[in-house]
Amino acid sequence: MVKTKRIYDPPAADDGTRILVDRLWPRGLTKEDARIDEWLKEIAPSNELRKWFGHDPDKWAEFSRKYLEELRQRGLLLEELKSKAKRGTVTLLFAAKDAEHNNAVVLKELLD
Repeated sequence: MVKTKRIYDPPAADDGTRILVDRLWPRGLTKEDARIDEWLKEIAPSNELRKWFGHDPDKWAEFSRKYLEELRQRGLLLEELKSKAKRGTVTLLFAAKDAEHNNAVVLKELLD
């Protein structure tokens, strides 16, 4: 099972394996407070795509398409995530304020 969650939200017992999927470390959060199991920044959108998107919902459809193209180049990482999700719950953590328009949402849809 794959879930998404904002990294600033408190950890929960049902989060399972907590994986940060952002390229940049979340502002104002210590590594201890984040309580993550893994930081998989290599699966995050490229810096160019991240900067272009700028969390603009009007660019969501194009961002999703471009990010899926980038993910196709990261097959091994995707297989690793799928394997973890088959063994138990995986929570993809993101820092964006918008819970509906971020890379973790695209990644979850692909993994599902």
